[in-house]
Amino acid sequence: MSEHRNFMSSEDEAGADAGRIAEIEALVRRHIDTEELTSLILELCNIRSLAGYEKEAGDYVFAWMEREGFAPSRVGMVEDRFSVVGRFGGEAPEAGRNLLFTSHLDTEAPQYNWRDQWKYRPGGTIDDPGWTTASLVEGRFSGHPVENDRGPMACFLIAAKALKLAGLPLAGHLYLTACPAEIGPEHVEEFKGTQYLGKEIGAHYMMTHGGVAPDYAIAAEGTDFGISWVSCGHALFRIDVYGEDVFTPLLEHSNELKNHPSALVRVAPLIGDVQLWAADYEIRQTYHSPGGTAVPKVQISAIRGGDPHIFGGGSEVCSLYIEVNLTPAQSVADVQRELEALLKRGGYDGAVQPIVYRQGFEADAARIDPLRAALAAAGEAGGRGAAPIAHPVYSSMWRDHNVFNMYNIPSATYGPTRFQPSLKDMVDAAVVYAVTAWQVCNSRG
Repeated sequence: MSEHRNFMSSEDEAGADAGRIAEIEALVRRHIDTEELTSLILELCNIRSLAGYEKEAGDYVFAWMEREGFAPSRVGMVEDRFSVVGRFGGEAPEAGRNLLFTSHLDTEAPQYNWRDQWKYRPGGTIDDPGWTTASLVEGRFSGHPVENDRGPMACFLIAAKALKLAGLPLAGHLYLTACPAEIGPEHVEEFKGTQYLGKEIGAHYMMTHGGVAPDYAIAAEGTDFGISWVSCGHALFRIDVYGEDVFTPLLEHSNELKNHPSALVRVAPLIGDVQLWAADYEIRQTYHSPGGTAVPKVQISAIRGGDPHIFGGGSEVCSLYIEVNLTPAQSVADVQRELEALLKRGGYDGAVQPIVYRQGFEADAARIDPLRAALAAAGEAGGRGAAPIAHPVYSSMWRDHNVFNMYNIPSATYGPTRFQPSLKDMVDAAVVYAVTAWQVCNSRG
């Protein structure tokens, strides 16, 4: 323990200078085994961990943390969908701050059951093995599990191990967390049960029941080494269009789709109206803030209507399911009013109902500055730049730093190259995470 104690001094407590951070960066980098990082990424990311079925990946992370001495615990509202929480540091809590890293265990993918026929065409992307597998070819990782989001998870796990191997003490607590349900799914219509529970059982439940007390949090996800501390939430609205079920032999066709009796036809011009509204909405509601630019996107996610095994007529109802993203400055009620006004202007008989609602949040720019500065200093020392504001796409989606900002804990998202990261990208991300943790956990600021 003699080497690392040389790095703890009154100067450290006041804030490490660039020279000292460069020393820490070099020491950390020497203690990162690239072969070990590669193996961890590939092993963890080749575990099938669909949204709703994250247990095997969670068990793997738990076993790794236990083996490496990070005292893990399982924290779950649902037995098979738990978060893993590891701990390190806390040697002088009064002299440091607490930092929490989080990444999600679930990865977007087909459901690999009969419902996939609703969304994927035969021989299309559903047959892509990259949904559930990972590989390293010519120095670059590929596969959705690496990119979203167990690649960055492996980076902060190896970062913590490097701090430990280097003998670098942390005054404050460092929490290492792996959570289910960041992607989803959601309880919608008939889809109920534990496998459909959404974000409330992931980072949200871990924050309130996981025995953690962070001053700051980092959602470790790919950002191309940029930073953002603003993020969109989302709402799912169901717009029901009403019509008449006319017996097919009695049907009289109209020259205007809107005047057709069946709701299945009336919905066609409504789709066009929704698309025009969506394009305008994104422009009007774009949110510029110190922590990034959020562009709230809109997309029709599903259409339901009629009964395919009973024919001879049309349908009295057809439903559009519309995902509407929400910036921190927006209200779900305002969006509902806009959609209701759209129906009224178009002369449609129907109704609008919110089905799912999750608000977007952002950190206070002044309060998050110590974390931003620590990431910037670590990035500079590691040759990745001073953590510029990330591309708007990374502020225009849900990421779990939303959860911590909701609880007034200054939180940001930061990580390596998002798509097909190189091994060097992942090593550099691990170094930046470790150096950032060393700064934050040994600072009173």
